[in-house]
Amino acid sequence: MPVPFHLAFHVSDLDAAREFYSQALGATEGRSTETWVDFDFFGHQLSLHLGEPFANAATGKVGDHMVPMPHFGVVLPLNDWTALAGRLEERQTDFIIAPSVRFKGAPGEQWTMFFRDPSGNPIEVKGFADESGVFAQ
Repeated sequence: MPVPFHLAFHVSDLDAAREFYSQALGATEGRSTETWVDFDFFGHQLSLHLGEPFANAATGKVGDHMVPMPHFGVVLPLNDWTALAGRLEERQTDFIIAPSVRFKGAPGEQWTMFFRDPSGNPIEVKGFADESGVFAQ
């Protein structure tokens, strides 16, 4: 089993972040104070702190798309990715890149979606039918 990562970053509104990360993304809230909250994000630890979110710009070219850099995310088994994509579509999420397949038929074929949290932090979620394709060349 992979070792969980920890990522701490700023959000501008803890209440909006709590709702989004728990309800939209299904993350479980952990410890918190008045200025930060931890989440179990698919087995990884996110620490959301009140502050100015990091600057980002669409400078990363992936396939035919320019994607926001920096960004973070998670790789999910395809069935979990599909369930999350459906939940986000039901919430009428404003996608940067709507749920779609990328590199179809090639090594590393993946389903992807890009969106922002309420503070504007860009998130990419990838889905793989075969997780061995994550590092395919």
